[in-house]
Amino acid sequence: MASEHVLVPLDGSPLADEALVHALDTFDCRVTVVNVVAPLDSGMSEGGVLEPGEERQTAATTRAEELVERAKRQAEEAGREVETAVETGDPAETIVEYVETHDVDQVVMGGHGGSRNELARRLLGTVATAVVSEAPVTVTVVR
Repeated sequence: MASEHVLVPLDGSPLADEALVHALDTFDCRVTVVNVVAPLDSGMSEGGVLEPGEERQTAATTRAEELVERAKRQAEEAGREVETAVETGDPAETIVEYVETHDVDQVVMGGHGGSRNELARRLLGTVATAVVSEAPVTVTVVR
């Protein structure tokens, strides 16, 4: 069965960018890119380490919007269109919820690896692992 709606979660990493390229090259259907802004008091955000503040939350949201807009431009350069979304919440939970509420039938996302620091490797691996185990659809992890 061919996919009709593919979700590509973006986090600004090179592997997430590769996941977008893979999705655009592989699937001839509706593609949505999403960035999840973790609340600054969440353990999955830098807010778990640094003092939260409205200025930092605004910066995180601005960065998320820039990521999805960059992906939109990248898709246009490839002759494709993508829908964009910026959500707030726990990254893995929010991605799974988005799948369930937006008729997504495939997720393509970057996995951990490369030359990242240990914290980034652990977080990205945790999100990908949780999405793979919790999503009710096929998940492709690009490495």
